[in-house]
Amino acid sequence: MTQTPARPVETGSTGSAAPATSTGRSLEGHRWVSRPADAFTPDALKSRLIGSIQSWRDYPPSLRLWFWLIPVITAALGGVLRFVRLDTPRSLVFDETYYVKDAYSFLVSGYERAWPDKANDAFAAGNPGVLLAAPEYVVHPPVGKWMIAGGMWLFGSDNPFGWRFGAALTGTLSIFLLALIAQKLFRSLTLGAVAGLLLAVDGHHLVMSRTSLLDIFLMFWVLAAFGALLMDRDDGRRRLAVRLGRQAAASPDGRPGLLRLASGPWLGIRWWRLAAGVCLGLAVGTKWSALFFLAGFGLLTVFWDLSARRIAGIHGWISGGILKDGIPAFLSIVPVAALVYAASWTGWFRSTNAYFRNWAETVPSAEWGWLPNAVRSLAHYHLEAYKFHQGLSSEHPYEASAWSWLVLGRPTSFFYESPKPGSPGCDTASCTTAILSVGNPLLWWGAAVCLGVLLFWWAGRRDWRAGAVLAAVAAGYLPWFLYPERTMFFFYAVSFEPYLVLALAYCLGLVLGQRSDPLWRRRSGLYLVALFVVTAVIVSAFFYPVWTAETITYQDWRFRMWMPSWI
Repeated sequence: MTQTPARPVETGSTGSAAPATSTGRSLEGHRWVSRPADAFTPDALKSRLIGSIQSWRDYPPSLRLWFWLIPVITAALGGVLRFVRLDTPRSLVFDETYYVKDAYSFLVSGYERAWPDKANDAFAAGNPGVLLAAPEYVVHPPVGKWMIAGGMWLFGSDNPFGWRFGAALTGTLSIFLLALIAQKLFRSLTLGAVAGLLLAVDGHHLVMSRTSLLDIFLMFWVLAAFGALLMDRDDGRRRLAVRLGRQAAASPDGRPGLLRLASGPWLGIRWWRLAAGVCLGLAVGTKWSALFFLAGFGLLTVFWDLSARRIAGIHGWISGGILKDGIPAFLSIVPVAALVYAASWTGWFRSTNAYFRNWAETVPSAEWGWLPNAVRSLAHYHLEAYKFHQGLSSEHPYEASAWSWLVLGRPTSFFYESPKPGSPGCDTASCTTAILSVGNPLLWWGAAVCLGVLLFWWAGRRDWRAGAVLAAVAAGYLPWFLYPERTMFFFYAVSFEPYLVLALAYCLGLVLGQRSDPLWRRRSGLYLVALFVVTAVIVSAFFYPVWTAETITYQDWRFRMWMPSWI
């Protein structure tokens, strides 16, 4: 995280651009960090813009395999924790009563249909075919429910493993993604392993991966978009270095002319940015709260490009960045996301009986009548859903203000039963089976402190990595403070949980130290980080029974309720 200081011009020098010797000292007394003619070569620009490690191929041969093995191993560990006993409990828990049944409706008809009374009992008994012909009014887009339906298509609609397979697979893949992202962000295999492992053992992410709610899918597509934009950051800087270097090579003095440095080159079609647009479209197609991520990530990627043009030496880096990066970024992300979002409603468009599908035909409009009826009906659907979300303020026993999320003030209880003595797993007079979406306290409380550290490093040291993590947390967290009267739940926080883990990994990287530090400092840092990780794993093992509906004694359950608000 240190920067190589540029040496000042020596006293008595004339300031002229005299040729430099092989030692880097000019013939007239200048000491250059690099000779001006060498500052605009493609290699010099890449080193300045990206650094020495630009891809996994830049690691030593002995470490390249670990670049892929570390994400695979951490994801495999997370997969074991998520798939073992995935069919427990065998009933629909919490909001699975909505999304699992909606997913089954998608498999049957491509849109949500209504269910009769006591449909949950029939569904849990393996008889999901009791759904009604009438359409059902829902307020969330289709993508997450289609992903739940994928697991049901593969493993059947009559068993909990099929209901939850999509969520468990998505949660496992997100661990793989986060480990890769951490390695890319921090240029460290160690921190990649730490980030992947911590997400794998965290209880909040684990619970959300073992229950079919929409938020785990929202988190995945947002994380995939963040990773794509990280790839685009390096790809864009690599293109800038190559194109600016070509312009410099064509100049007699080895430097681009003033006209070329006025705004810099256009960088062409940014394929990773298009991929981010697709991912963000799928995120919005899961939950509308992804719109804040779309806005935040869009600004973030443009700021990265503005910084790249400034570092490359482009004079008009603000105007050039806005015109040649900002506008193309908007066109690469927003329209693509909109098209993907619209495509996610294909089942609704193809239906003849979906909710509000024929609304426009019964409500003519002189002002908007030029739009196709299906489009106008869908727009009305969205307006009504928006009104529903705005007015959602009913009391709930597990509602939790956004202020309490980072400190685990009120986690959501997804499931609670008291098995009878003598039933399987219950050998005492009082037993409990529960699913509580509480995170690992060591991770969440530590991450809350780390956000303050990142704020200091971003503001004080201008570390772009700290800024990127803070931007992602802000996009997922801060918008909830705009709706203080709305009923909110702690499990919404899973959308930005990966970035809390990245914040924690960032601070653990500070503890590890740098390669230039003394050996004793490096060893002390390594021991402290290892102690933290091992302690986090032990704490997760302690809480695991109340994350996965294991049958334990009532006293053991109470022993794990560290705060009164968890009950």
